[in-house]
Amino acid sequence: MDPLQDVLDSARRHVDALTASRAEIVAAAEGANGDDEHDPEGATIAFERQQVAALLAGAERSVAAAQAALAARAAGSYGRCEECGAEIGAERLEARPATRSCIGCATQRSR
Repeated sequence: MDPLQDVLDSARRHVDALTASRAEIVAAAEGANGDDEHDPEGATIAFERQQVAALLAGAERSVAAAQAALAARAAGSYGRCEECGAEIGAERLEARPATRSCIGCATQRSR
């Protein structure tokens, strides 16, 4: 079992599912009347399309992060923080196999 490959495979499946959802929304919009803005049933088609687009962008970032982590492993730099060069803790790598920063740098960046 390779946690990095598992993360990549899961992210790719998520991208595929979201891409299919986006296609369904676009297809539904083609058959709908043009005024979904005043639809009393709830969210507009445009809102749903943007929501899926945002989720898809996040899933694509996850794919890129997993690919970068696999490349770092191949290059022998996996497990080192890209910001400070320190070793990333085993617990952090276990929780987030595709992470590129140590907990210290991640915490500092989020402030």
